[in-house]
Amino acid sequence: MTVLRIGPLSAVVHRRQVLVPVVALAALLLVSAVSLGRGDFPIPLGDVLATLVGLGEPAQAFVVLELRAPRIVVGALVGLALGLAGALFQTFARNPLASPDVLGITQGASAGAVAAIVLGGGLLTVPIATLAGALLTGALLVALTWRAGIDGYRLVLIGIAVWAAAAAVVDWLLTRAEIHDAAAAYVWITGSLNARGWEHAAPLTISLAVLVPLALAAGRVLAVLQFGDDIARGLGVRMAAAQGAVVLIAVGCVAGAVAAAGPVGFVALVVPQIAVRLTAGSRPPLLASGLLGAVLVVGADLAARSLLPQALPVGILTAGIGAPYLLWLLVRGRRRATP
Repeated sequence: MTVLRIGPLSAVVHRRQVLVPVVALAALLLVSAVSLGRGDFPIPLGDVLATLVGLGEPAQAFVVLELRAPRIVVGALVGLALGLAGALFQTFARNPLASPDVLGITQGASAGAVAAIVLGGGLLTVPIATLAGALLTGALLVALTWRAGIDGYRLVLIGIAVWAAAAAVVDWLLTRAEIHDAAAAYVWITGSLNARGWEHAAPLTISLAVLVPLALAAGRVLAVLQFGDDIARGLGVRMAAAQGAVVLIAVGCVAGAVAAAGPVGFVALVVPQIAVRLTAGSRPPLLASGLLGAVLVVGADLAARSLLPQALPVGILTAGIGAPYLLWLLVRGRRRATP
């Protein structure tokens, strides 16, 4: 670690906590550049870079800037939002299983979006319905968990029940839907970046421009909350306000990600634990988790499009990565609990 001094101010800076986000950002730029050149119309990396600075051919510029760039930007923003939300939940609950997928937040957002698709949008468009579903699920989760504070294991147990209830709502909506609405909803709930355009990237960009600074500002409170409710209260933290703010920021991130690309599973579960091990910290780092989430989603989409025999939605690939990790966490926790 290094002590940084600026005039009368000083702060302790851990080298890994600076190095990991920088490396993750460089990896994100590299993977994005490679992804821009892969597809049915392959473009060399040099031509991709030339196109990005305005020196490419018109045909290449159309493919890169209009067809592929929006998809990659949406994927990076979705990964950033999910990684950040996972770090917030896991630090807040002091439990590595506390992710939006396990707690039912993602499924609640999906239920809202499927309701908008199946029942007819009207004023209740998919983004608004997704936000409403996520907020309702988050409020229900906090209400059922709250007992003079929130216990991490109780949060996970109740979250699993909330997830099951939201999944039942999605299944019920699909069974009563018209066949074309059910097909559209089913494609959406797998979590996919197909046919994503700038109109999907713009709302998520605006929401993250607000939520990311709020999440980073909440980092100091999260550092206190990880030591337990009693210590936090002793240090003057208003528990109800602090926990409510953290949940609201995390739910907003999840809602924005689900509205843009559907439920891309297990990113919020896996990435914060990878980040905390890379930085050797005591809790999941927010910025590193967000950037690593972006790398994972963009990289998984690249692999799903170019490395597999058949192109798959990115949510299937991230679920294939995250499900074994969840099983490993459960087995590891059981072994630790066994005397």
